[in-house]
Amino acid sequence: MIPTPFRLAARALVVVLLAAAGVAAAAPASAGVPSDQLRSQVDRVLKILEDPDMLKDSRAAERRLAIRKVANDIFDFEEISRRTLARHWASRTPAEQQEFVGLMGTLLEDAYISKIETYSGEKIQYLGDSAEGDLATVRTKIVTKQGTEIPVDYRMIGRGNRWLAYDVYVEGVSLVGNYRTQFDRFIQKQSYPELVKTLKAKQTERKDKDVVETRRKERLAEATSPKTPTAAPRTERPQSP
Repeated sequence: MIPTPFRLAARALVVVLLAAAGVAAAAPASAGVPSDQLRSQVDRVLKILEDPDMLKDSRAAERRLAIRKVANDIFDFEEISRRTLARHWASRTPAEQQEFVGLMGTLLEDAYISKIETYSGEKIQYLGDSAEGDLATVRTKIVTKQGTEIPVDYRMIGRGNRWLAYDVYVEGVSLVGNYRTQFDRFIQKQSYPELVKTLKAKQTERKDKDVVETRRKERLAEATSPKTPTAAPRTERPQSP
């Protein structure tokens, strides 16, 4: 199995949920378009999570699909994939590249969603952003309930009139760089096809777990729901002659 850096990935991705929390510090006046767009997308995530109806177990699949749509407006999965494979990207066929983008997108979305649903009101501060051409950095800082400060920087790329994240630095450590190192090591020891096979197996494993969890919740809901009493059958009395 790949020693995938899920801990780093989850820690980096969860910050996009925290960025627009009501308890968060206000963004400084110097914040520009990249910061504004990031905050706007996070507002959409919070709107989903603050809807009591969407938080019902029966709407889990719908809720996660809605969050995935927002994630696609936050992250540039093709750019992330290209930078993650690095020197191995150019040797892939267009079909292989497209396949890897899908696998990488699912990998990050799963880490993102699994952490979003454990959100507990941490604070974040926007420290401003800087842009040069079609690249920008949005600087933020998470403040935990214990008062620990965690610097998180978003590396953004301009796509038309949109800014999308292609990397996240948590305490100076690159999310993409972490994946790149481990994937490169895996490919050298085994092969690219084996990497794809492993990522697909991980994706199937996640889907199977989702199915099992959904069925468990359905059985639990059915067992705890109030039962409607069944009326006793009516007995007809024989009529007197």
